[in-house]
Amino acid sequence: MRICFVSRRYFPAISGMSVYAQNLLRELVQAGHDVTMISQYRGDAFGTRVYGGGPPPPVPGVRVIGLEQVGEQTDGDFERDIDMMVATIRAEHAAKPFDVLHAQYGYPTGWAVLLASKALGVPNVVSIQGGDGHWVGSCCETHRVAMCEVLAHANALLIGGASFVDEVCERLGSDPARFTIVPGAVDTARFTRGGDGLPAPHDGPIRLFYHGRVDRRKGVLDFIRALAILREQGTPFAATISGIGPDVDSSQALSAELDFGEHEIRFTGYADYDAVPALYAQADVFVSPTYAEGFSNTILEAMAAGLAVVSCHAVGVSDCLRDGENGLLTMPGDVPALAESLTRIVTDAALRRRLAGAGLEECRRVYSWTAVGRQIMAVYGDIVRDTPATGFSNTLPHDPSCRFRAEPHLL
Repeated sequence: MRICFVSRRYFPAISGMSVYAQNLLRELVQAGHDVTMISQYRGDAFGTRVYGGGPPPPVPGVRVIGLEQVGEQTDGDFERDIDMMVATIRAEHAAKPFDVLHAQYGYPTGWAVLLASKALGVPNVVSIQGGDGHWVGSCCETHRVAMCEVLAHANALLIGGASFVDEVCERLGSDPARFTIVPGAVDTARFTRGGDGLPAPHDGPIRLFYHGRVDRRKGVLDFIRALAILREQGTPFAATISGIGPDVDSSQALSAELDFGEHEIRFTGYADYDAVPALYAQADVFVSPTYAEGFSNTILEAMAAGLAVVSCHAVGVSDCLRDGENGLLTMPGDVPALAESLTRIVTDAALRRRLAGAGLEECRRVYSWTAVGRQIMAVYGDIVRDTPATGFSNTLPHDPSCRFRAEPHLL
């Protein structure tokens, strides 16, 4: 099967979408499919600082095409970049026809794929993976209509979990029966440590690890405030915050305001994906006090690395973590409760080991990329002979008030 995979972000941008795309592309190539990836990327200094920027690197067995988000990074002109995506898909199809188009993210890539499918007569799949389900459409009428059209007219919709389906349907009025739940997955071999797979006892304080997008919506500021409570009550810890994002400066400023030293909170910045397993291996506990996820790649990576996980009762988290069973969960934004969970996990070695062991076992059993890749390829097989929808307008209402036009990196 010839597949066009259209990604909103791929490496060198560090995000859950990049990790998801990398693993899916590998599975598709190993299964013998002919794959082209068209990936958007930020080429400006600001976008590079927030996410990591520059054209996508080569991917073994995949034709890779990078499209700089020129419209987005200059003035939030998503439509200009959508036109470029559609034109690129059409040109590639003219040279060698595609069987399926697969968009990662509902807008702008999902809308671009819907338009290309309509023009080419090729069926499409759209993965709803994060901010597209949480926020896009609550920002303005333009993006609300675009998301509703994608959710109503894609040949297949993939989403990470039932809690995310509920949120999207409640917010945008979609039909839950339209979604196929395909959970997140992780390359378990990449993150597995030696021995029993769990951190070995060591001298010194318990090592708490945050990794991912440094963004207040991921709870990173809550984490720092909770650490101040631990310090005040005399609970020893050593914390690392790894990654880049829109709140790196805010996080470092808060840490300085609370008078944390580097021995207490260490900021390590951008982490190349090849270096990430070693970062997990240097930790004992993974902390992700997020407000919402599509399906958290970093939590799965932490489980595969044998780390106990402290997170939140949040969309996309509750589908893989259960409080007291394979993690500790609090309500998003409840800093005192987060501090209490961190205190428990730091001071109770038996609890830490039990939660880590349960998470590791479940990760190996349920969240393998081999199984998830097969699920996605089965969806391709189900829709490959379908006709794409054409009964929708190519024109969206223009609502200049959209907050993402002013801060497109948050989309």
